[in-house]
Amino acid sequence: MLFLPAAALCCLCSALVAMAAQLHQEDLTLTRRPGGSVSFSCRETRQCSSNWVYWYQKKQAGTFRVILDIGKTNGDIDKRYNHPQKDDFSAANIQNGCELQIKQVKVDHAASYYCTCWKSAYGYYIFGSGTELVVTDEPVLKPVVSVYPAASRGLEASGSLLCVASHMFPPRVRFSWKVQKEDGSWAEPSRPEEEQLELEESGRSASILLHGPQSSTAKYRCEVQHEGGAAEARTAQEVPAPAASCPPEREAAAPAALQPTDELPLDRDRDRDREQNPLEQQRVKLLCVCSTVLIVKSLVYCCGLSVLRILRTEPHLL
Repeated sequence: MLFLPAAALCCLCSALVAMAAQLHQEDLTLTRRPGGSVSFSCRETRQCSSNWVYWYQKKQAGTFRVILDIGKTNGDIDKRYNHPQKDDFSAANIQNGCELQIKQVKVDHAASYYCTCWKSAYGYYIFGSGTELVVTDEPVLKPVVSVYPAASRGLEASGSLLCVASHMFPPRVRFSWKVQKEDGSWAEPSRPEEEQLELEESGRSASILLHGPQSSTAKYRCEVQHEGGAAEARTAQEVPAPAASCPPEREAAAPAALQPTDELPLDRDRDRDREQNPLEQQRVKLLCVCSTVLIVKSLVYCCGLSVLRILRTEPHLL
């Protein structure tokens, strides 16, 4: 299964796009102390073709294990899946969805929880994005968000923005970029030359927005969703797109070290000294690492979905 044909991988990637906005799990993480209670919500279940919504548990070093299923119409709960902690869980229907409940949280409940149901129009199960339960006595810390302008070597007259979220707990965040429209309102970037990449490492997460020359005068805002609350940083100045010019007669001095700020212009006219600035090389390496990680994660996820589909070709086999 690890050597799927390219055509099959393309089909699976298309399926991922189709199911990206299916079942909705709003919470990225939920942090609880031992002995507390917690509920995981799952919405948009009215689109499910079958009557049953299933809840899965995924521990960091384990596989997906089904905990229970709940009937959408009557609320009946079925726990006949031999989960070792099945008696710790319950479920209930809510408006346009359902929720998984734990009345007394234990340390070994720490895991990610996913809801899923059968979608006959697609011929496979659709999933929520998952909610991670963090069991600890540590307090939740809201992230600190900064935006950096970063030039992209090899992409003439184009640039990128680096949004960094740090000093948060739990470490999981969700990035979104907004661009200011002519009427002053903010909307998601829609131009084909604007792409987004994300990278995670210990203690911080980053999102990179690549924008083309037509976007160089726009104002952008980076929004970060976190359990501790939303945070944002934005670019506040407009900078015209760099115009094509002849090579300079003399060598330009290296720019001053870049400092993080919440209000930075999108682009700097630094084409003349990119080759001499070591910071530019580091940013290029960061983009390459980010792209490689995303490709590997996509391949692993596609293989996992194909295995799940083969093992669960019929919904009643769960």
